[in-house]
Amino acid sequence: MHEMSICEGILQVLEEQAKEQSFDRIKTVWLEIGQLAGVELEALRFGFDVVTRNSLAEHAKLEIIELPGQAWCLQCAKTVSVSQRFDACPDCGGYQLQVTQGDELRIKELEVE
Repeated sequence: MHEMSICEGILQVLEEQAKEQSFDRIKTVWLEIGQLAGVELEALRFGFDVVTRNSLAEHAKLEIIELPGQAWCLQCAKTVSVSQRFDACPDCGGYQLQVTQGDELRIKELEVE
């Protein structure tokens, strides 16, 4: 379950930011996660609760902003919506798609004390 290691990485970033910005507690964490990032959201929520126990983010609320998948089709030269990697272009049926959005995984915002 790679979601647990993702949560451990998030906690590490939160702890580093707490030292740099001098805050003691995190109340809310907003994450942007793309539809194509390969992250199971429920597993991530569970992992976040487990990993943040006895830390500055214990009991923090996890808000997830889901970003849709988009790609540039090289054959028809259009930006198209995709729901998974290696989908065909919904307009021309081609498979030469370059993902332009939806593979993100980043901390967007924090609410701290």
